[in-house]
Amino acid sequence: MLSLWPLLRLLREREHKSLPSILLCPQFTGFRLVNGSMACMGRVEVEVQGTWGTLCASRWDLLDAHVLCHHLGCGFAVSVPEGGHFGRGTGPVWSDSFHCKGTETSLDQCPVTALGASPCSHENDAAVICSGLPHNASLRLVGGGSRCDGHVEIFQRGTWGRVLDDQWDMEDASVVCRQLRCGEAEAAYTVPRAERGTGPVGLRGVRCAGHEASLSLCNTSLPEATGIMEDVGAVCQGSRQVRLVDGAGRCAGRVEIYYRGQWGTVCDDAWDTADANVVCRQLSCGWAVEAAGSARFGEGSGHIWLDGVNCSGDETALWNCSAEAWGQHDCGHKEDAGVVCSEFMALRLENSDGCSGRLQVFYNGTWGSVGSNSMTPHTAKLVCKELGCGDGGTREISIFYGRVNGTAWLDHVQCGESNSSFWQCPSDPWELQSYDDVRDETNITCNGRKPERTPVAACPNSTSCTDREKIRAVGGKDGCSGRVEVWHRGSWGTVCDDSWDMQDAEVACRQLGCGPAVSALAEAAFGEGTGPIWLEQVECRGTEPSLQACWARTGDGGACRHKEDAAVNCLAASSMTASPPQRGNMSSH
Repeated sequence: MLSLWPLLRLLREREHKSLPSILLCPQFTGFRLVNGSMACMGRVEVEVQGTWGTLCASRWDLLDAHVLCHHLGCGFAVSVPEGGHFGRGTGPVWSDSFHCKGTETSLDQCPVTALGASPCSHENDAAVICSGLPHNASLRLVGGGSRCDGHVEIFQRGTWGRVLDDQWDMEDASVVCRQLRCGEAEAAYTVPRAERGTGPVGLRGVRCAGHEASLSLCNTSLPEATGIMEDVGAVCQGSRQVRLVDGAGRCAGRVEIYYRGQWGTVCDDAWDTADANVVCRQLSCGWAVEAAGSARFGEGSGHIWLDGVNCSGDETALWNCSAEAWGQHDCGHKEDAGVVCSEFMALRLENSDGCSGRLQVFYNGTWGSVGSNSMTPHTAKLVCKELGCGDGGTREISIFYGRVNGTAWLDHVQCGESNSSFWQCPSDPWELQSYDDVRDETNITCNGRKPERTPVAACPNSTSCTDREKIRAVGGKDGCSGRVEVWHRGSWGTVCDDSWDMQDAEVACRQLGCGPAVSALAEAAFGEGTGPIWLEQVECRGTEPSLQACWARTGDGGACRHKEDAAVNCLAASSMTASPPQRGNMSSH
């Protein structure tokens, strides 16, 4: 199994809140459907700076199609036909891949990547069939996590209105889900008071047998209601989604499933590569590079939806695999499962300062260089922006031959002024190739620097040790990741991983001066230490100034061995890499 911790920049969701402003693609000026028999179906065409072109079907999915249908006022996406279904287009085939969550109002709000995209011909032009313009008695679900769960609204007399009922049940919800092509109903509910609507009422009182094709065919001529009429909602099977959370990008992180309107995690009991492969394929993230356990990406919260997952590897969705019943488990969140997929990408400059050196990208589980052929000047600027190394940079060009034994993932990277992210730049397709001339490498020096940490004296050399000097991280590259060791009674010793969690890691990272914790690692993830085990069963609240201030048992009882040494990855440890835009990490099937 590959060890990915030296490279993963596992940023928390709050670290990504500012990303959409720089990852959206401003050059898109128009979207249309062409060559369909009706206005709401056809070949997808996109206008880029005045030129119309098509998109590649292999980089187009139902979530992207939902957003386009909504943007065009055509309801939702019923299907994404095979490439070329509505004939061959003309002009360019854009290399862009949209990464929509499905809830955006327009495609130009979705993150976009183009780096490493394979060539595509007009035989494979993307297409979509939308549900069509809203008509009398059309339905929609609003306020949920997808188009297939939320409050029920009906289109009447040219406007959307709320549906109210006093005896809303599964038969009624089943009709709603069927009409919206969202599969079977999983729940019927009345909307909590704080979330009730205030707009017009489209339908007041309805009784369905459960077999009707649409809600308008149910009995709506009811006697005066005896109960309180309330806003109603439905959760359909089509609302199920999977996402990867707290990873460095859309293709790595803790596995979470959206079920019955709530997100929950997956237990790592029996979690393996076959299970992880299903998740990666479901998210269009390639295949699994690593199936991670023991809350490698931090502990989730709320429900643990699945336990004992046992996939053959061929399933189209994780919930189609054999597993315990929904919500049935004997796990805690310390056992949350995670995944790293082959489409996970990261970026770095190799020198120790992280802001200069050879440019490398991580793809398909390995680092490779970026070739210098035909590289545009704007590329260096975007690389430095991605890495937080200032707003500009220069390529260092060697004119002399130097023999090296290198491998490169990419070449002919051509970033333009319209690209706001390195990951949007067109390039040759991903292909790992060897090279032997140092002039083929890309070396960049940025005009900015990352903040430097003030070095401290090693505790044994200090006459009196501060909290900062009583802890160190061993085995990592920069002192902010590694096995946790504490200074006590004149020597360094380790910490046992019994009950070691993110709250403990937060305290350790803060004490190290390394910012917030990214992950709390167990089972000697950075190798076994030697000497005493000073602490075991550490129980921090997360606010203490040091590990020594947390409740813990002394480690001299002999209950732990060094194979249980605790470790951390702190945010400052991984600031040398940058990752591409996150999709929002959802998939709906």
